Amino acid sequence: MRIIFLLLFATSAFAQHKGPELPPPHATKSYMKYSNVKGWENNEKPLAPEGFMVNLYAEGLQNPRWLYELPNGDLLVAESNSHYKFFKKIGAAIVGATRSNSMKKSADRITLLRDADHDGIPETKTVFLKDLHQPFGMLLVGDQFYVANTDGLLRFPYTKDATSITTAGEKVATFPAGKVNQHWTRNIIANKDKTKFYVAVGCGTDHGEKGMDKEALRANILEMNPDGSGMRVYASGLRNPVGMDWAPGTNTLWVAVNERDKLGNDLVPDYLTGVKEGAFYGWPYSYFGQHPDPRVPNAPAGLIESAVVPDFPLNAHTASLGLAFYTGNDFPEKYKNGAFVTQHGSWNRKPVSGYKVLFIPFKHGKPAGPQEDFLTGFVKDSVKGVVRGRPVGITVSQTGAMFITDDRTNRIWRISYAAPKP
Repeated sequence: MRIIFLLLFATSAFAQHKGPELPPPHATKSYMKYSNVKGWENNEKPLAPEGFMVNLYAEGLQNPRWLYELPNGDLLVAESNSHYKFFKKIGAAIVGATRSNSMKKSADRITLLRDADHDGIPETKTVFLKDLHQPFGMLLVGDQFYVANTDGLLRFPYTKDATSITTAGEKVATFPAGKVNQHWTRNIIANKDKTKFYVAVGCGTDHGEKGMDKEALRANILEMNPDGSGMRVYASGLRNPVGMDWAPGTNTLWVAVNERDKLGNDLVPDYLTGVKEGAFYGWPYSYFGQHPDPRVPNAPAGLIESAVVPDFPLNAHTASLGLAFYTGNDFPEKYKNGAFVTQHGSWNRKPVSGYKVLFIPFKHGKPAGPQEDFLTGFVKDSVKGVVRGRPVGITVSQTGAMFITDDRTNRIWRISYAAPKP
């Protein structure tokens, strides 16, 4: 009860905005509509705005999910997937998962790609780390390299320009990852002076249907010291937070969050939001502020009323995963300091939604305009659910180019600007 009281006290002071108009729950039917991934044929590639070049940077990977660039320009790729035993538990969904190429065994490794001459083609591809456990977020602090496995944070010694790490890692923190582990990704980011780490941990279920005792320390952003000590809940009620980045010129952490399913075709919107320390964002009792979820009764008194409204809706069932603010100098000025969000795409909407990369302009650390499609062409037939690929991870390199993972076709795309800047 003390934790709930503190959350209520902390959130009562947060200024609220209304948020979007939402339909009532179950206003439309909910679908199970897994996409059918056909791949990229005959030199097809994603489509970017005029003046941009999209090039195939790497292929032949095994479910490339997340990206991290080292100071020397080496690009690290976390290759991981849901475990097969999870799909066995959810019965009929295994058929759809097979069609969407989601059944590949988790490689559980990190691959290094090195483009030494900066020509946009990596000359070196090596296994940087192996024998991990669903690795996702990565972070280098000094000579220590951190990997966020689904069940904990590992720390390894790192030598500059190394192409592999063979030294055993040290587990410095444990994350919840029991038998109910639907959202297994664990992203990690450090604050500016590297004294605090922030870890995004999604819920184990959709809306707590297996019991909230299975959700301890989940649906949160956790804060901890680099040695794993001092772990605490920084913000709560975030159903499945994944992509995180700091808004340029501010000390505000932003996160892309996947919302819940089976409330209708247009509920609930995924969202992008600045994270307020101590704030509660609703899950599982409410969504987008104070909209109660009818499937989740018995909310603690006053908790729904305290729920913070997220900053920016991203449409329902889009699986908005990756987030990167553009701080490079390669793209035109309109993109400077704006947010790019990757949308992996829906599995329970008809027609499908997502399957693209969005751009949201920012000014003074806040969204300053409507979202724009930036990278498209992933959808071949939206009604039949036929797609070419599914974007996931995103990072902006030191050269100003952008990299996007396509986990279902095992590719990485490189986006750069070729035309004269306006």
